[in-house]
Amino acid sequence: MSFKEKVIYQIYPKSFNDTDHDGIGDLNGIREKLPYLRELGIDMVWLNPVYPSPQKDNGYDISDYLAIDPLFGTMEEFEALIKEGKEYQIEFMLDMVLNHVSIEHEWFQKALAGDKYYQDFFYIRDEPTDWVSKFGGNAWAPFGETGKYYLHLYDITQADLNWRNPVVREELFKVVRFWMEKGVKGFRFDVINVIGKDEVLKDNPVDDGKPEYTDKPITHDYLKWLNQETFGRDPEIITVGEMSATTVENCILYTEPNRHELTMTFNFHHLKVDYENGDKWTTPAFDFEELKRLFHTWGEEMSKGNGWNAWFLNNHDQPRALNRFVSVENYRKQGAEMLATLIHLNRGTPYIYMGEEIGMIDPAFTSMNDYVDIESKNAYQMLVEKGLSEQEAFRRIQAKSRDNSRTPMQWTNEKHAGFTEGTPWLKVSASYPEINVEAAKNEKEQSIFAYYQRLIQLRKTHLVISEGDYQAYAPEHPQVYAFLRSYRDEKLLVLTNFYEKTTKIDLPEEFVEGKRLIDNYSDTVISKELTLKPYQAIALLVK
Repeated sequence: MSFKEKVIYQIYPKSFNDTDHDGIGDLNGIREKLPYLRELGIDMVWLNPVYPSPQKDNGYDISDYLAIDPLFGTMEEFEALIKEGKEYQIEFMLDMVLNHVSIEHEWFQKALAGDKYYQDFFYIRDEPTDWVSKFGGNAWAPFGETGKYYLHLYDITQADLNWRNPVVREELFKVVRFWMEKGVKGFRFDVINVIGKDEVLKDNPVDDGKPEYTDKPITHDYLKWLNQETFGRDPEIITVGEMSATTVENCILYTEPNRHELTMTFNFHHLKVDYENGDKWTTPAFDFEELKRLFHTWGEEMSKGNGWNAWFLNNHDQPRALNRFVSVENYRKQGAEMLATLIHLNRGTPYIYMGEEIGMIDPAFTSMNDYVDIESKNAYQMLVEKGLSEQEAFRRIQAKSRDNSRTPMQWTNEKHAGFTEGTPWLKVSASYPEINVEAAKNEKEQSIFAYYQRLIQLRKTHLVISEGDYQAYAPEHPQVYAFLRSYRDEKLLVLTNFYEKTTKIDLPEEFVEGKRLIDNYSDTVISKELTLKPYQAIALLVK
């Protein structure tokens, strides 16, 4: 099966399923739910980092690339998960954080102890540049008592690795090969487009210094070498690059198959359409025109350039898409199905974030004490210091916190949503008595879960979905995001109404007699002027 037909499911291991009752999800918890994942129909599971880590940045600060954090289990349990996954025809994708390591990693500790060999693993300079860390503040920190500074584009505990050093590259290639030997068939490369820094690092006041290290031409060379030396040796392996502040042009280069870099890329532009002037901690209504423009631009340009998108609306760093784009009080089900339709019928590989397939929503916490995420706590202080009232600052955290998506998976209506018999590391959302896997299964064909199953099946049975090109349809419509897919003699028209207001749209003549492939309403009358109900999604196929 081509990667274009596959659907990938993201698990945040801490919050998925706890079997040892410590309140934290574990590898055995994932293994226990393999039958559930098989029933959904997915092909691969992407796991957020499960390596040893001080957990200053959620496991993205790795202290040992070649081990499993005891928090999640043992290497034997990991190997058993991979093996049993294959029996269910489910492969695993690991998160590879190759731009930086925790300062607790032995490489950094040896560098700090004065070992020149290891000092060349990092960017250590006498004079820092004016770059700003992605987490705020200076991107340089004092390197021990030496009077020098080390670069950390992210948290101060995450030291950037020097990819210009061939020894560093080979060490990282060994890491990827180690996990390949364990049977891993997918790699998600964290912030991979910032690994290419110039030999001489220069000040740049533009956009916090990002132009100095983002999407540099040498990054493409590094990815070609990584491909050649590791995953490129196994044609079954799927790779996805997380791209920070990237461009369509670069993502075509990263993913065009003949260039032998990556299979696909994630970008985040479409999840900033509810930021006021680029500020995450604001709560304007989402900008539908900008959302459509981004979807159409990336859809058409990647199609023309033979690049490949990774499609998603939810992940561990984002609030639940339902709360951002849908009137959840009135239309949670229709909204969830509409958003799923645009992701799964698009040109690119769809990613499902755990709980999305049952319509999980933000937890509506009532106090800052409910939050664990350090970014949210810092943002709350910053907003209050800026002069916002505590109530307003809290309202913004409620809307935008990363903890919104990190609450435990809702399995049943029992205590702690069936996630744990212990005390969950993060509070369970108050919605669990109504929104849970068991309830979805009881609804059978009417559930959001069943709708996701149908979408996944469609991708595997219709080449127009997995292989077809992309063309915008009716881009000027004020309420509808619509697109056309074509492959050989098949054409697919996908229409999604993004609002709770009924609207009309003209169909091309050939689609009036088209086959209804999927529809989240049962009583639609197909006519030249089609009426779309609130949050309706419909796909019509012609041959």
